[in-house]
Amino acid sequence: MPDFPVRKIAVITEEILHEGGPAPAMPRRRAAAWAIVLNPFAGKYAADLQPAMDDLKPLGLDLTDRLIAALGGDVVQIDGYGKGAIVGSAGEIEHGALWHVPGGYAMRERLGQAKAIVPSAMKVGGIGATLDVPLGHINAAYVRSHFDAFEVRAGDGPRADEILFCLAMACGPRIHSRMGGLEAKDIKLWDGQR
Repeated sequence: MPDFPVRKIAVITEEILHEGGPAPAMPRRRAAAWAIVLNPFAGKYAADLQPAMDDLKPLGLDLTDRLIAALGGDVVQIDGYGKGAIVGSAGEIEHGALWHVPGGYAMRERLGQAKAIVPSAMKVGGIGATLDVPLGHINAAYVRSHFDAFEVRAGDGPRADEILFCLAMACGPRIHSRMGGLEAKDIKLWDGQR
């Protein structure tokens, strides 16, 4: 059973009050929560990584709960999400893929009826590397108004033997979204796409 000791956790929130044009009636809120953990696979090859996803499930739930609290605690207002990972240089990109189930399923569990796949990005990077965590609508991948990214960075990580795991959520579409396509109010199929 791998161990992923957490070195630090951060929660970043923002309110977007203006994007040019008329001020929106409500600001758009976004938040990201990340944890830097020790990578038990750093520096060596492990053929079977999948069991380690179970060990990360508590972290996924913890970061999800922190995000929901940071966004006011009302899950009904949260309609965008995404996840990502930065693997330190002694690891491999596949170590970031460990986050798919524990990160994505934690958000889907806490948000209730979320149908859409959780957008994801991962990479290998050094200390201070940035990651654009993609965001999409929680119920329909084709809702263009929610396509976005939240940039995350830790000034002191991930170190070579660490991984930064991140979750992000949003309340509302991009300010002044006007690119057409499926609108959130018009979701009909409830199949995660349309």
